[in-house]
Amino acid sequence: MQIGKIIHRLRKERKMTLKELSIKSGVALATLSRIENGRMTGTIESHMNICRAMEISLPDLYRELDRSDKRVEIINRKTNSEVFVHSRHASSEMLASNVLKKKMMPVMIKIARLGHTHSEENKPGVEKFIYVLDGRIDAVIGGKSYPMSRNDTLYFDSSLPHQFYNKGAGEARVVCVTCPPAL
Repeated sequence: MQIGKIIHRLRKERKMTLKELSIKSGVALATLSRIENGRMTGTIESHMNICRAMEISLPDLYRELDRSDKRVEIINRKTNSEVFVHSRHASSEMLASNVLKKKMMPVMIKIARLGHTHSEENKPGVEKFIYVLDGRIDAVIGGKSYPMSRNDTLYFDSSLPHQFYNKGAGEARVVCVTCPPAL
């Protein structure tokens, strides 16, 4: 939610008109109108004056701004997700949109029977978590093989070279979460 919408709601809760808020805060009526309508954000000074007039603290005003900025995102079958094909034997499907703007990158990796992902090595500080939904895989990390099957998990430093091999009879499906996102 924009700062203007929060100020408008708080003003209405206090049964104040825009003109009354302008007089009490010393902020021009036109400026208040532009802030509330989202045409400008105002300055910290104007926010402090508005808060003083409405008898709230500046941190409380900004806390509401932070709370209102939390997002919920659902990805369903109707949502177009991005799919990256590693080879004809493996693909990765993004489980969230705009992952580079997020703190983690959830991906569904599908590996065909006897297939494998490409070898990957992320920059230092990037970590991965994998959860095997279906199938049996060998996670080869830093030259060491870790056999995994359904419901197994693995957490590792993805700056180590790593690759996943399907060792099962059918398709393997693995949820992989990278933090922070890395492509």
